[in-house]
Amino acid sequence: MARIGFRMLTIAWTVALFTCSAAAQPQGKVVPAALNQTPLDQPIQWMETAKTNYGAVKDYTCYLSSQESVNGKLLEKSVILLKMKTEPFSVHMRWIEPKKSEVQEVVFVQGKNNNKMRVKSNLFGPKLLGFMSIDVNDPRVVQHSRHTILEAGIGNMIDQCLAQWQKDRGLGKTDVSLKDFMIGTRACHRVELTRTQKNPNFYCHRTVIYLDKESKMPFRLENYDWPTPGGAVGGELLEQFSYSNIIWNKGLKDADFNK
Repeated sequence: MARIGFRMLTIAWTVALFTCSAAAQPQGKVVPAALNQTPLDQPIQWMETAKTNYGAVKDYTCYLSSQESVNGKLLEKSVILLKMKTEPFSVHMRWIEPKKSEVQEVVFVQGKNNNKMRVKSNLFGPKLLGFMSIDVNDPRVVQHSRHTILEAGIGNMIDQCLAQWQKDRGLGKTDVSLKDFMIGTRACHRVELTRTQKNPNFYCHRTVIYLDKESKMPFRLENYDWPTPGGAVGGELLEQFSYSNIIWNKGLKDADFNK
């Protein structure tokens, strides 16, 4: 009888422990703890959406307005008729402004012409009448731009912003301002990022970028240098790139990039 009583008591304890354990479990779906949120989460999410949408792009044409500061000097604004194809990565630029650059034309196709550009420009000498092959990192090119042709286009803008913003989020030294904005008749998100202290991982002090509200595609980017005593409060302009009259998937052919 003692053994039987002991076994019954053990069973009763086991049932009681199980009942208490079950009662302690939360009812319904278990919700995981929230991840740490940062002000950059929303801009990064928008840019990831832009990257997804850009995946459907095979080619496009547009006008590119650009202005860059090179070696401490802000160059004249350029207006360029731009054609791009994603596979293979192909670029055709023809300058419209300034007037002195009207003759200038650059073509690049990844994997063709030993990965060199075909260039027609009076910047390389008055005797140059036709196209010549030039390396993408030729010193004469980087004297007139902060970037190589390998960085051209909206797809590269998306990738570069995502990479930089991920660094910004990790460092936690970036203030973020988000606004709804209208440029002409285009509704967009205006994203302004201001880095609060210098760091080798930051490309610039301040970035302002405009994203199409529906597709989240970026179409205008401004980067500003670190402020200096007596200079502009938000920093002097480092570069600006603005894409307009964009026609997606126009059906460009390889012949559009033959020079």
